[in-house]
Amino acid sequence: MPVLITGVAGFIGFHVARRLCEAGTEVLGIDNLNGYYSVELKRARLQQLSGFANFRFQPLDIANSVDLQQLFTGQAFSEVIHLAAQAGVRYSLDNPGAYGQANLVGFLNLLEACRQQPPRHLIYASSSSVYGANAKLPFSVDDPVEQPVSLYAASKRANELMAYSYAHLYRLPTTGLRFFTVYGPWGRPDMALFKFTRAMLEGRPIEIYNNGLMGRDFTYIDDIVESILRLRLKPPSLPTGNRPASCSTSAAASRCGCCISSSAWRTPWASRPSATTCHCKRETCWRPGPMWARWRAGSTSPRTHRWNTALTLSLAGTGIFTGFEPRTHNRPQVAS
Repeated sequence: MPVLITGVAGFIGFHVARRLCEAGTEVLGIDNLNGYYSVELKRARLQQLSGFANFRFQPLDIANSVDLQQLFTGQAFSEVIHLAAQAGVRYSLDNPGAYGQANLVGFLNLLEACRQQPPRHLIYASSSSVYGANAKLPFSVDDPVEQPVSLYAASKRANELMAYSYAHLYRLPTTGLRFFTVYGPWGRPDMALFKFTRAMLEGRPIEIYNNGLMGRDFTYIDDIVESILRLRLKPPSLPTGNRPASCSTSAAASRCGCCISSSAWRTPWASRPSATTCHCKRETCWRPGPMWARWRAGSTSPRTHRWNTALTLSLAGTGIFTGFEPRTHNRPQVAS
C-alpha cells in the first residue's frame, strides 16, 4: 500500500516524499497548489519528484470532502502523513477564513476519511505556536497550551484535540508533531532566512519584530524528515480486547505534541533551547541535536554542511531552486 502525503508540494512534504521515494516506498502525494507563496516553487518541487517511478501526484484540496472521500474509497494507505495546512502566523490576521477551511475543515475531512478507511498511522503537523503565551522554558509536551496568541496557533491546537477525540472514539492511531521553525533547501520564501537574505541582496533594511528582543529555534529540514520517518512505523499502541470503540483508551491511541526542535541555528541572544525533545527520543531512540555539535564531530552530511555555510539562498530571479546539491562547487544552484 502507498503512503499518502498531503501538502506534498510544500517544503516539508516535498522532502518527506523524496526520502520515502529514495527508499523505494510507494508515495501518493496530494496538494491544492494554492497561491499563498510562489506556485512556481511548488511546481518545481513536484518536478523533482516526478523522476521517481514510485511517486504519483494528484491535485486535490482536502477542504473538498467529496474529492477526499473518493480518494480513500479508491484505495487504502499504509500511513497518512498530513502536512497540508494554511501556514503563517501574521497572514492569519489578514485572511482568517483560509485557516478555517484548510486547517479545521480540511483536517476534519481527513480524519473522517481515515475513520472510513483506517491507515496504520496518521501523523500530522502541529506547531510550536500552540505554546502561545506560555512563559516557561524550555517548552514541553506536558505544558498547558490553552493560550494561543494567533488564529494559526488556535487552529493547530484544535487539530490536536480533534485527533485526540478520533483516537478515543474510533481507535485511530495518531501522532502530532510540534515543529519549531523549519529551514533548509527548497524552503518557504516567506520565512526569515529568505526574507533577510533577499533584503540584503536588494540593499533594503531587514525588517524585525519586537525591536529584535526575541530568540528562536530553527530546525533543519533533515531533522524534521528523520523524525517523521522514524515515527511513521511506530504508531501509538491501541488497547487490546473487545471493548467498543467508544470505550478505547484515548491516551494509548494518540500522541499529541512531540516537540521537534534541534536548536540547529540559534540566535546569539537566545541562551537555551525553546523545547525539550525527550519525548521524541523516548519514542524513536533518536532526537535532533545542535547542528554545530554535528559539524564539530564531523557527522554532518556534505549537503547539510554546504547548505549551512552558503546562505546565498534561492533569491535571484523567481527565487526557485533548480537543484540544491552542487556538482562542482559548494553553492546552491539558482534558477536563471
